[in-house]
Amino acid sequence: MVDTAVVTGAARGIGRAIATRLVREGWSVVVADLDATELAVVAEELGALAVPGDTSTDAGVRDLVDAAYAHLGHVDAFFANAGIGTLAGLEATDEQWQRVLDTNVMAHVRAARHLVPRWLEAGGGRFVVTASAAGLLTMLGDAPYSVSKHGAVAFAEWLSATYRHRGIVVQAICPQGVQTRMLEESGPLQALLTLDAAVTPDKVADAVWTALGSNDFLVLPHPEVRDYYAHRAAHPDAWLAGMNRLQQKLDSQPTPNQENA
Repeated sequence: MVDTAVVTGAARGIGRAIATRLVREGWSVVVADLDATELAVVAEELGALAVPGDTSTDAGVRDLVDAAYAHLGHVDAFFANAGIGTLAGLEATDEQWQRVLDTNVMAHVRAARHLVPRWLEAGGGRFVVTASAAGLLTMLGDAPYSVSKHGAVAFAEWLSATYRHRGIVVQAICPQGVQTRMLEESGPLQALLTLDAAVTPDKVADAVWTALGSNDFLVLPHPEVRDYYAHRAAHPDAWLAGMNRLQQKLDSQPTPNQENA
């Protein structure tokens, strides 16, 4: 029986790379994204089924899961990859917070609601969350993104702790800088995100493919994140002092208006 998967946020970046790698390895794939035009191009290249829509909503994810089961017959793995940021701190509006939380956290919750009962009946399944190193450490300059990615990791941990004995494998992908549109549009944060070299989406997909064989919970395309995470847990005040020093460097950078003056 051919392995099957659903990949959200698959029109570009990490999602596209994961879908491409799975198809190359012989999997049958359903791809989803808000951008129907770019998604159609990816689907045609891969021979995959495109299901455009908003998977941050319950209706959107329900339609995706139903379409995937109708097309594939069964779903072995769900890659919850779609994610957004704001580049905002305390000035982020309630509407921005809600959109980020819906996309980066609640989309995973809603997908699990529709998938886990089917997987329990079938004897197992795999739920892979694209979180971020921000979900293990923090993300300066973007409060909604940082908080939501912590939430994504926390939900993945809860799923794993609750269902692993019943055949459900849960994994969290936590890269640092990845060469995607989000990194290109990160403004002054780009230098911070590339202190350790930014990797390509294909490198993330390679790490994901390796992790599918090991079932390790944390998928770390940047291996150094494991040491940062351990240091943060062992020395929280020293960690926060170091992050604050990085924030002070960001604060000292000229604003675009100052640069153009």
